[in-house]
Amino acid sequence: MEDQARRLLKITVGVMGSAGGRLSEGAVGMATEMGRVIAARGCVLVTGACPGLPHYAVKGAKAAGGIVVGISPALNFEEHCIKYHSPYEGYDMLVYTGSGLMGREIENIRSCDLVVFMGGRSGTLGEFAIAYDEGKVIGILQGTGGIADRMETIVKLVEKETGAHIIYSRSPADLLDRLIQVYNEKLLPYYKTILANSPPDGRLEE
Repeated sequence: MEDQARRLLKITVGVMGSAGGRLSEGAVGMATEMGRVIAARGCVLVTGACPGLPHYAVKGAKAAGGIVVGISPALNFEEHCIKYHSPYEGYDMLVYTGSGLMGREIENIRSCDLVVFMGGRSGTLGEFAIAYDEGKVIGILQGTGGIADRMETIVKLVEKETGAHIIYSRSPADLLDRLIQVYNEKLLPYYKTILANSPPDGRLEE
């Protein structure tokens, strides 16, 4: 059953972070490496289909032969490119939510088993709030600036226990390996129970 679960359920890893502002060379390098490591571990990369650090992760993942899904704020491809000026190269699939920049954050977070935050401003803080409130397994890539480098303080200020599991690291490889370990211990057993009690082809509607 464990082999079946691993075969059916590829781990989805979200990368959320700065879509604009000043991006340091170091942060860009770490974001690119994060994408490469996600692909190397056989995971699917999910981003908000935005420019900035998440898109550097897309570039890293595609260079390593990974699968990338973008959750777009747009209603269609035209809006994606013209209204939101969002990137399209490097994605295997774009999901058009039509929800706008803030609205698509929920779909973005809920599409991920593990969520990595790097850099970031107000939009990233909103995504973190959703992930934290919904008890996600969260990774913070430190050394990338923005709210990621202040996250420990932010979490202390929240003073709310949600069941979220947060891991901090300055190394993309170390961070993902530790997140996958939590996945194997916390999420995989739950998924295996679901698989054991659900028909693989679903059920026809009555």
